[in-house]
Amino acid sequence: MNKALFVILATVALDAIGAGLIFPILPDLLAEVTSGGDFGLLYGTMLAVYAVMQFVFSPVLGALSDRFGRRPVLLLSLAGTLLDYLVMALSPLGWVLVVGRAMAGITSANMAVASAYITDITPAEQRAQRFGLVGAVMSMGFIVGPVIGGVMGAWWLRSPFLVAAMFNGLNLLVALFVLPESHAGKAGKFDLKELNPLRPLLWLWDFKPLLPLVTVAVVFGLVAAVPGTIWVLYGAERFGWDSVHLGLSLSVFGVSGALAQAFLVGPLSRRFGDLGMLMIGLAFDELAYILMAFADQSWMGYAVAPLFALGGVAMPALQSLLTSRVSDEHQGQLQGVLASLMSLAGIVGPVLTTMVFFATRDIWIGTIWIVGAGLYLLASPLFATVRQEKTALV
Repeated sequence: MNKALFVILATVALDAIGAGLIFPILPDLLAEVTSGGDFGLLYGTMLAVYAVMQFVFSPVLGALSDRFGRRPVLLLSLAGTLLDYLVMALSPLGWVLVVGRAMAGITSANMAVASAYITDITPAEQRAQRFGLVGAVMSMGFIVGPVIGGVMGAWWLRSPFLVAAMFNGLNLLVALFVLPESHAGKAGKFDLKELNPLRPLLWLWDFKPLLPLVTVAVVFGLVAAVPGTIWVLYGAERFGWDSVHLGLSLSVFGVSGALAQAFLVGPLSRRFGDLGMLMIGLAFDELAYILMAFADQSWMGYAVAPLFALGGVAMPALQSLLTSRVSDEHQGQLQGVLASLMSLAGIVGPVLTTMVFFATRDIWIGTIWIVGAGLYLLASPLFATVRQEKTALV
């Protein structure tokens, strides 16, 4: 693995760890800085502001990386993340924690820049495999983050942020001295209109060949919210899982997903191509949702988890197909738009999932899984517009 790829993967992993480490300690942290009256408002605000900042700033950072190069944008985002962790570790004020979480959302939007960097340094035929590695390190980060938060938080409530700051600072230093530029940027005067987060979305709308694939990506994001939102609720109610079984099942879910992303994406892409791998992933995910709807024994939940992991190979294939339809000058813009829309799906998906689950559980608790499978079927006509070969680049 070359040095540049290692730095990018470390950045992605730290973003994922940072997103997860706050959850085990967030209730106690907010109780420490509030009198209790505004606890609920502050809790909801901190969760929402992170997602909103990702949605707004992903296309901005992606477009800026096209304009000025990937390296300066990544370095600035790493420095911002370091500052955020220090703020979260030291501030006694609730509103400052909200500001810090907003900063975390902005800096974690560098996922768009990291994806564009990987596209820059990777031949087209290897991009699906590299995106699979990104998915693997993200999965492991989401597993490790809550563990660090829970263990270190038991020692001192603010310590997880100091640990994250230390690792992020090391990553910043390594990137500063090791990470080369992968995209030279553009010459000419900077236009402030490039900071408009809606501008990349309008660019996407004008480029019709991308719309079917991007729509599929949004559908994937919405459907992925089903297990991400109700796995714990469903496991406890359907299978009678206690905290031990819930934790173990989540570990099986996360580890199998990481292994599939790391070791299956490359061979599947070489054997079946990106479009073939996309269809394989979709088929496994569809099967997993249907089986989960009818599973009524505890062991069945564990057995279905690896099928979700196999379904996860679809997303790297989709990312690779998207990059092949965009020129080098617009890869950051593409990744920014994609990250922004996926963030939006991450906001809307859990809300819709929760509404459907609680509205239908007394009728048939497996309904939500059938709804997820149905969304895939509704999106299936879009695949008729997708071809393995490149369309005209923009």
